[in-house]
Amino acid sequence: MRFSLGIALSPLDQLVDLTQTAEECGFSAIALPDSLFYSEEVSVRYPYTPDGSRFWTAQTPWADPLVTAAALGAATTRIRFHTQVLKLGPRNPVLLARQVGSVANLTGNRFGLGVGLGWSPEESIWCDSPFTARGARGDEAIEVLRLILGGGMVEHHGTHFDFGRLQMSPAPTEQVPIYVGGHSIAALRRAARLGDGWSSAMMRFNDLRTTINQLARLRLEYDRADQPFEIQAVCVDRLGLEGFRQQAEAGVTDAIVVPWRFYGVGFDGELAAKTAGIRRFADEVISKIH
Repeated sequence: MRFSLGIALSPLDQLVDLTQTAEECGFSAIALPDSLFYSEEVSVRYPYTPDGSRFWTAQTPWADPLVTAAALGAATTRIRFHTQVLKLGPRNPVLLARQVGSVANLTGNRFGLGVGLGWSPEESIWCDSPFTARGARGDEAIEVLRLILGGGMVEHHGTHFDFGRLQMSPAPTEQVPIYVGGHSIAALRRAARLGDGWSSAMMRFNDLRTTINQLARLRLEYDRADQPFEIQAVCVDRLGLEGFRQQAEAGVTDAIVVPWRFYGVGFDGELAAKTAGIRRFADEVISKIH
């Protein structure tokens, strides 16, 4: 089992220090959140809280995850970065392929692309992308990304995206893994069929274990059971050394954690308290889990 540090909701001027501390303490990766903007009103409920409310405000700090990965990659040497998760719906996959390829090259292949469709109609519509047929658009966007990032002169003529022969250079020298987020059956099928892994939002352990078993069945259905597949999890009720061991036994390969929260430090806490929380978690869990 590996551990990714979740940096969502932290002040941007803390990110370099948090990342360098995580690298020093044995974390495998940094999980990079995505939020394009805060719309004053939304037309649907947020799907990952019990009451459908957003747990951030208009003043919550966010940075573009691809820009952040490039900046943090320049300040580190070993730790990886993955988006958790980037919203495909508002983005054109051709432009996104240019950005992902650049980040992969600039970080020395230390980047993985976690993707989701996006839950907010406003984020798509106000970025001039349709919110309808987003499942089919997302599937085709993943196809486009893999095609362009694979290198060479390529073309695509699909239902939602169409372009003639083009090439983006340099292509990444290693395949950029694509992790698919979402809890719906359609999202799990997309992950099993198209992804190199699945990435969860906040989940309770019993639901997480059920989902992991469901993904295993779906991967068998799609004849992909023998291929490597990551399970990135944010589990809210199995913590501490024994809790993370239980997650590993259930099939979690990458636990995404915000360690200072375990020790009473808030998202807007002081940097010194957060780095102390990272070091304490590394000593109490990471050093022992292996």
